Amino acid sequence: MTRTRKRLVTFKRGFELRGVDYPLPAGSYEIISDEELIEGLSFPAYRRVSTWIMARRAPGAATEMIPIDPDDLAKVQASHLDATDFPIT
Repeated sequence: MTRTRKRLVTFKRGFELRGVDYPLPAGSYEIISDEELIEGLSFPAYRRVSTWIMARRAPGAATEMIPIDPDDLAKVQASHLDATDFPIT
């Protein structure tokens, strides 16, 4: 059993992210994570299996779904103290 979690991360300054081959400008980015249920436990627990960022190479270009390392994203967020992060429902 899998589930998908979505959140919106907003950066007030441009940034670079490993796995994305172009700089990302300030703005809001949808982050999508797929998680799978860990079987055999007496309570529901999930393990993240993939994470993507929705980004555009240039204004007006098509949106790309780019696989990223969530730890790299967390490091960028930590270096941008003004970044916000909200779940999308």
